Amino acid sequence: MIFLTAPRRSFCLVSMVLTSWAVPLGLRFAWSEDQPQWGQRHTRNMISHERGLADDFDPVTGTNIRWSVELGSDAYSSPVVAQGRVFIGTNNSSPQDPRHQGDRGVLLCLGEQDGSLVWQLVVPRLIGEDGYLDQPNIGFCSPPTVEGNRAYVVTNRHEVVCLDLKGQADGNDGPYQDEGQHMVQPGEAALEVTAQDADILWLYDMIAECGIHPHDSAHSSILVDGRFLYVNTGNGVDHRDHARTFIPKPDAPSLIVLDKETGQLVAEDAEQIGPRIFHCTWSSPALGDVNGRSLVFFCGGDGVVYAFVAVPQDADTRQVQKLERVWRYDCDPTAPKDDVHSYYLNKQEGPSNIMGAPVFYQNRIYVTGGGDFWWGKSAAWVQCIDATQQGDITESGRVWSRPLRQHSCTTPAIWNDLVFVGDLGRRVYCLDAQSGDEHWSHGMNGPVWSSILAADGKVYVGSHGQDLCIFDASPDKQLRATIRLDDKMSSSPAAANGVIYVNTLATLYAIRAENR
Repeated sequence: MIFLTAPRRSFCLVSMVLTSWAVPLGLRFAWSEDQPQWGQRHTRNMISHERGLADDFDPVTGTNIRWSVELGSDAYSSPVVAQGRVFIGTNNSSPQDPRHQGDRGVLLCLGEQDGSLVWQLVVPRLIGEDGYLDQPNIGFCSPPTVEGNRAYVVTNRHEVVCLDLKGQADGNDGPYQDEGQHMVQPGEAALEVTAQDADILWLYDMIAECGIHPHDSAHSSILVDGRFLYVNTGNGVDHRDHARTFIPKPDAPSLIVLDKETGQLVAEDAEQIGPRIFHCTWSSPALGDVNGRSLVFFCGGDGVVYAFVAVPQDADTRQVQKLERVWRYDCDPTAPKDDVHSYYLNKQEGPSNIMGAPVFYQNRIYVTGGGDFWWGKSAAWVQCIDATQQGDITESGRVWSRPLRQHSCTTPAIWNDLVFVGDLGRRVYCLDAQSGDEHWSHGMNGPVWSSILAADGKVYVGSHGQDLCIFDASPDKQLRATIRLDDKMSSSPAAANGVIYVNTLATLYAIRAENR
C-alpha cells in the first residue's frame, strides 16, 4: 500500500490498475461504465450495473480504499464520474487555491485514478437582501451531468453553465470569456484565469433571465434529452426576517428547457406552480417513453407530479414554447392548496412537497415526499403512479401509497422489483415495487438524507449518524457491513468502473475491492 500526501489533500492509493471494459474475476466479469449523471440516464433510478464492487472497507486501515480526498466542511453534492474525471461539489473551507478565500461554492474536477485536482469552478456566494438566496457555507450542491466533452451544471448562484471537460488546459474557449470576473463578487477586480480554473462555454442566469427567487441552495441534476436540457429552477420562498410567508416571484417557471449548444431558453412550464410552493423547487426531472411518446416527469414544489410532452428534437426554437401537460397527479389531494404559508410550523396540517426526483420504471412513477421536514406536518409517504394515463389522474393514477415515519428526500432505487428508500425518521425500507408491501426496514444511526444506491446485488445507504450500511438487495434483510465514517452523509453513493464513491460532508472516498 502506498500513501501519497499533498497540501490540503490526502490520497490513499491502493491500486493503479486501469479499468478495462471487462475485468475477469475468476468466472465472473466486471461490467465497467461511467456514471455521468445523478441516477440512471433519463429514468433517474438510483442503480448501477457495475459488478464486483466492494462490500466492505475501512477508512482507518485503508482496506479497499483506493484513494480519499479532503473536500471541505459541507459537501452536499453527490459524485459524478465520466471521461476519466470525478466531479464533486463542496464549499471553500479548505481552499485549493489561496486566491479564493471566504464563502464560495466549489465544483472540483478530480482525476479518476488518484483523486488529484484537474480544475475547479469557484463561484462566490450569491448575496442579496434575502440572506438565504444562497445559504451560508453550504457551497455547491448540484451534481453535473456530463455528455461527451461537456458538463452541464447549476451553480450556487442559480446559473446554468456549460463547462469544457478539459478546463483551461486547452485555452479559454467560448463564447463566454469572463471567467476571471465570474470568480469574484460584482465590482471586484477580475482574477487571472489559470490552467486549474474551469472553462465556462456559456452561462444562463435563471435569476436575471427567468425572474426566479431562489431559496437556501440550488439543487438540480440537469436532464439531457438530445438537443435540450431540462432544469428545475429552484424558485422558492422569501427568507427576509425569517418570515417565509410568501413567494416573491409567483409567476416564475419551475421547469425550463435550454438549448444545450447555446444556453438559449426553448420552453418552460405554464402550470403557475409558484403560489403553491411551500418551500422551494428542488426535485430534478426524469424522462421515459410511454405509449410511443417521450414524457418528462417533474415534481413541483406544490407536491404535484406533472408529465409533459418532451420538446421535439426538430422543434422551432425561435420563440419560447409552453410545455404541453399530459397529466398531473396530486400526491396529497386533501392538503391545503391556498394560502399555504399560513400553515408554517403547523406539524398536524399543511401542504406537502417533494425533494427527490421521480423514478420511471415499467410505465410507473415512484416518488417520495410529504409534509415539509423543517416547517410542516409530519406525514410522509412513498407512492407509485400509473404513467400511462392522461388528464388529472390524482384518483385513477394511484397504484399504491405507503406511509413513512418522516419526510423522505430520497430518489428511489428500484432493483429486481424491490424499491429502496430512506427517510428522516432514521430508517431504510425495502418495498415491493408492485404492491408497496414492506419486505423489511432497518434503523440507522441518524436521518437518511441521501438517496440509496443499488448495485451488484447490494444496497449502499448512508446517514447523518456517520454510518454507511451495506445490505443484500434482497427481500430478506441481510446486513453485510456497517462502516463508521468521519462525518455525516447527505450525498448519494455512486458506482463507476469498479469503484464505489462515497462522500461525507468532509471527505470523498474511492472504494475498490482489492481482488479486482
